[in-house]
Amino acid sequence: MHALSLRKRPLDFVFALLVLLAGLFALGRYREFMDYYEQGILLSTIAGLIWFGWFWPAMRLFIPLCGAIALVGIGLYQGDLARAGSVFGLKYALSSQSAVMWMCVLFFLATGLYWLGTLRRSASTLSIASSLTWAAAAAALVSKLVRWYESYLIGQDVGHIPVSNLYEVFVLFCLITALMYLYYEAKFQARTMGAFVLLVISAAVAFILWYSFDRQAHEIQPLIPALQSWWMKIHVPANFVGYGAFALAAMLGVAWLLAVPAPALSRQARLMLYPFAGVLLVAGTAFQLNAATWFPSLGSGVGLVSMFIFSAAGMALLTLNRGAMQAYLPKPATLDEVAYKAIAVGFLFFTIATILGALWAAEAWGGYWSWDPKETWALIVWLNYAAWLHVRLIKGWRGDVLAWWSVVGLLVTTFAFIGVNMFLSGLHSYGNL
Repeated sequence: MHALSLRKRPLDFVFALLVLLAGLFALGRYREFMDYYEQGILLSTIAGLIWFGWFWPAMRLFIPLCGAIALVGIGLYQGDLARAGSVFGLKYALSSQSAVMWMCVLFFLATGLYWLGTLRRSASTLSIASSLTWAAAAAALVSKLVRWYESYLIGQDVGHIPVSNLYEVFVLFCLITALMYLYYEAKFQARTMGAFVLLVISAAVAFILWYSFDRQAHEIQPLIPALQSWWMKIHVPANFVGYGAFALAAMLGVAWLLAVPAPALSRQARLMLYPFAGVLLVAGTAFQLNAATWFPSLGSGVGLVSMFIFSAAGMALLTLNRGAMQAYLPKPATLDEVAYKAIAVGFLFFTIATILGALWAAEAWGGYWSWDPKETWALIVWLNYAAWLHVRLIKGWRGDVLAWWSVVGLLVTTFAFIGVNMFLSGLHSYGNL
């Protein structure tokens, strides 16, 4: 991977011209449906995609290829949404829901192969896993583009960018996290990181599958009034660059802890931690199975509470197995550096998203900040990673503390993203499960 260079090759300009023509075509065709702000967002997106392709050469193929595949799917509709269930290409591949299902399968396969390749030290298996991750990311992007078109087939007043509910943003999370990982994988030549990073993506995929089949969440719904704003087009994607980066860093924190042996635990500590982890695993399972009877008021919060119980058990087991994968993972310095870069990028975008959210709030509710639970927890997340970066850059901290901190930070971020909507009411309560 190379930083953005002043010297450009012919392919750089071909890519830029392709993106420019596609963007200007969209502007010319749909300009009458856009206000000035949305036109500005489109023009900024054109510039951003050109820069992205120049910064990361892989995008010069990935973006046009995904766009071409999405256009094939859009063309198959012929303006009729009902064709999704009857046309072979749409039913099994290119409708947004079919593409998401392919994404899920490919991410699961990639996760398994990353682990197999890591444990067997097989470069060929890891290469296949990386290719499957690219394919899954492509399926995710295609699904977003096609779903955007599908929403307008339902009705002009229904059409919207697909980042408006948990189903749509979890697909976005998978896409962003995967692409960010693939960039660092190539830059640091460390494919075994995928065994850990793909776990958090697979967890998101499992949620998507449950949410789709249990709640029929894949069905496109009109936007509620609070979300009918051009601010959503920039606030939500910026937020999820932050979420994806923080998740990636957390999983690399887990990898760091398994790659670096710690001082040997005393026999007494081990005798305490093993039963503790076992009790938590049993308690989490029992809670998940019986919480509806024991705590009927929790509702859909059962899954989140169970996740935190299992996370505590996982941390105990992680402590007991420090250094167990030292022979299989990249150098700890590499894991530390990638986690730092991911958090730095995530913090930047999360800061931008928070500022954009404040501006949106001022327009929608008349005030930049109202100490709504979602806003309060967003501030907690921001302060958490601001402190993480401060102690690393200013105090020079490294090692165990920052690795554990990044892991716990993911739990904090998860509660800010999902838990607040489950347990705390406020102006942002439109995102309930």
